[in-house]
Amino acid sequence: MQAVTVQGKNKVKVKKMKAPEIQEGTDMIIRVTSTAICGSDLHLFRKSMPITNDYIIGHEPMGIVEEVGPGVKNRKVGDRVVIPFNIGCGDCHFCNNQMESQCDNSNPHLDTGAYFGFGEVFGDYPGGQAEYLRVPYADFTSFLVPEDSELEDESLLFLSDVMPTAYWSVDHSGVKEGDTVVVLGSGPIGLMTQKFAWMKGASRVIAIDHNQVRLDHARRTNNVEAYNYKEISNIGDYVHEITKGGAEVVIDCVGMDGEITTKDRIKTLGGQIGTIDPIILAARMVKKFGTIQLTGIYGAPGTGYPLHRIFSRNITVKAGQAPVIHYMPELYEMVKEGKIDPTDIITHNVPLKKAEKMYNIFNNHDDGCIKVVMKP
Repeated sequence: MQAVTVQGKNKVKVKKMKAPEIQEGTDMIIRVTSTAICGSDLHLFRKSMPITNDYIIGHEPMGIVEEVGPGVKNRKVGDRVVIPFNIGCGDCHFCNNQMESQCDNSNPHLDTGAYFGFGEVFGDYPGGQAEYLRVPYADFTSFLVPEDSELEDESLLFLSDVMPTAYWSVDHSGVKEGDTVVVLGSGPIGLMTQKFAWMKGASRVIAIDHNQVRLDHARRTNNVEAYNYKEISNIGDYVHEITKGGAEVVIDCVGMDGEITTKDRIKTLGGQIGTIDPIILAARMVKKFGTIQLTGIYGAPGTGYPLHRIFSRNITVKAGQAPVIHYMPELYEMVKEGKIDPTDIITHNVPLKKAEKMYNIFNNHDDGCIKVVMKP
């Protein structure tokens, strides 16, 4: 089969790889019909997280069931499914309590959850930017699209990650009626987070980024206040001032691969230099007794963490990988009923064979790129 593989720093290649096979009775194999490039994939593309060359990446796939193991009870050949980026067994304490991103049984290599396409450290499950994908714990680690659904892949694909991650970010942060919400980053997750912040009752949503195309998109599609931090000398203090003491909630949708503007650094697991700038900014922008939600990935320790400001102002910090599986049915209904349209973040829809070109475009923010969908 053809699949997208890592080939060194800032290099991916579509190449012929061995097609996956059933390994456990609860596995299924799907034929991927659509998949997407996520900002989290750039951590692997840039080698700021550890991954071996020739590893198949990607964690936002959907497709048609081609084969099921004898232990699969609720999926059959021909079913149309969306695959979450979380891999959950469906039977441990965490999976049974809506914390499936930290499943106890899916990752034998590290005391954390397992995710498609993130290498051995995160469970060693090859990813979904490929023609075929092995899905473990198939009954739990998939969303079954109703047979009568007329929704195209583009309307459903983001149930895999973007929509539930954004929804969880707002839900987990505790956004309530009348809150001011600052969203750091206007990439796919940030844009979707802005939508859900309004839906949760926010009275004011502020977007921060340095990419003017994305900020313009945020204004146009989400009706937010949008600020380019490169045009404002101290964006943290500026937001603190215009919100009269800070926002009730600041949601970081950037993470350690954001642009470095301070002396504080992260030495990441892959040996690259990262940043905690988004956390530092969030600590300036948040209101006393407010909440900072860290959704952007941080894969290693960092210096300069603003603990003094967080502690002295009674700030709550929440963080982690979103448990997306249990949100998928609810979000499907939102899309079906027209309450939200996830397709407005798509800027490029291309064949899988163009993955190398699209990774470079996405990484460099070229060609107005916000979200790439690929078809095997």
